[in-house]
Amino acid sequence: MRIELTAQQKDAQAEFRAFVNEEIVPYANHYDQEEYTPPKLIEKFAHQGYLGALLPKDFGGKSIDIITYGLLNEEIGRGCSSLRSLLTVHSMVAYALCKWGNKSQKEYWLPKLASGEVIAAFALSEPNVGSDAKSIETTATLSGDSYILNGQKKWITYGQIADVFLVFAQCSGKPSAFLVEKNSPGLSIKPISGMLGVRASMLAELHFQDCRIPQENLVGKLGFGFSYVASSALDYGRYSVAWGSVGIAQACLEACIQYTSERKQFGVYLKEHQLIRQMITEMIANVKAARLLCYQAGYLKEIGDPTSIIETSIAKYFASTTATKVANDAVQIHGANGCTSEYSVARYLRDAKIMEIIEGSTQIQQITIADYGYQEYMSQSTLTVPQKLLARM
Repeated sequence: MRIELTAQQKDAQAEFRAFVNEEIVPYANHYDQEEYTPPKLIEKFAHQGYLGALLPKDFGGKSIDIITYGLLNEEIGRGCSSLRSLLTVHSMVAYALCKWGNKSQKEYWLPKLASGEVIAAFALSEPNVGSDAKSIETTATLSGDSYILNGQKKWITYGQIADVFLVFAQCSGKPSAFLVEKNSPGLSIKPISGMLGVRASMLAELHFQDCRIPQENLVGKLGFGFSYVASSALDYGRYSVAWGSVGIAQACLEACIQYTSERKQFGVYLKEHQLIRQMITEMIANVKAARLLCYQAGYLKEIGDPTSIIETSIAKYFASTTATKVANDAVQIHGANGCTSEYSVARYLRDAKIMEIIEGSTQIQQITIADYGYQEYMSQSTLTVPQKLLARM
């Protein structure tokens, strides 16, 4: 079956690519070196409607389909993985509120998130808690008409500039989700710098010391924090990262096509060397394969198929590992030039490695995918021969 984008999706893709080429690509290395995203770029990003891409039009969003959202993530990821990370975390919070927030939370926050008036960040990770998210140590205690938060969050993407955080904390032993504004008493924010990749994503630590927030800032019900709010948001986060990884790999491929067509060694252009052609061939095949897995995950999400969750994990696993491999080969092809800030492939390699860690590490995806494989095998092995034949049709 041939996957064909609609005319509307193709037009959107062309718009995204033009924006990235004009507003992001020429400056991305500078942002990386400065570990900073200019407010004016975020304003332009918001003006395009990208921060409200998934939100319903009733709340000021663009309400684009999930495939188009994937294309947006690929193009932004091709230009700058840090800015794509803003799209990811902001959209995760917006999606979580849209799905689990109450009426007043939706009416107040969603229009502000859609317009970019408010920037949101997702606060789950802690100094002692990463993949084992259910074991968060931050606590929330009900006191009168308020919750009192104590604890610490770390590696919070765009935590330095976010206006509101979706914070996960244990409340009477039940993981729960809360909205915490940056000016809440008892919240302090400490910038993190010197990261390996996505350096412009303005990471921060959040410290809660008797941080008081209104009781109505609880999102969903007590105990819904991880199994419902975080899990659904992280699924969309993985989808975003998968497409963003395709964007990194595509950027590497384009850089290598150009470089090998311009640089000569041993009297001929690099592209004439057979081993270079082998590397380019593998890049092309793997980038296309990763993109197809993302299409598959997006299509299943669009039609509401529950298998979209595992297919998203597969896409994220393959696309992120592919991005690392392609970026590694891109640096190799560029030689010493690839190890300098003059060429973007060094940034691509550093950013690609981060893709293998965030929104569920490569190893977590391997565990999840393998578990799914065994479950599928066991369910198929209990079928009769005619049932197996029908299942394959």
